[in-house]
Amino acid sequence: MGLDDLSADIEDTYSDLGEELAVDLDTETRNELAMLINAYDPDDPDELLRRAVHMLFQSAVETGNLDFHLRSGYDVTYDEYLSGMTFDEMTGAAGGVSDQYPPQDDNARRYQF
Repeated sequence: MGLDDLSADIEDTYSDLGEELAVDLDTETRNELAMLINAYDPDDPDELLRRAVHMLFQSAVETGNLDFHLRSGYDVTYDEYLSGMTFDEMTGAAGGVSDQYPPQDDNARRYQF
């Protein structure tokens, strides 16, 4: 699988979800949601569920968890998905251009931007 497969799967899933999503809640989730509704007093309880998805997504991006799962299933990262190009395509490695550079130690630039 690759970038094109991920893009197609996201588009398919997006259209399958539609505007509304019925979710069955277990006892623990219902209790936690009730607590949050009373604490935050939102105009619409659905807003808390939207926020929860945003928070989970942000956490998955920040911790690298999303990249781990995308790399495992699609062999791409979230940054590659956003750019529409794989790292190899960005650096020209897919066309053999990277052969002119010596291999780098993966840890040498790990924390450099």
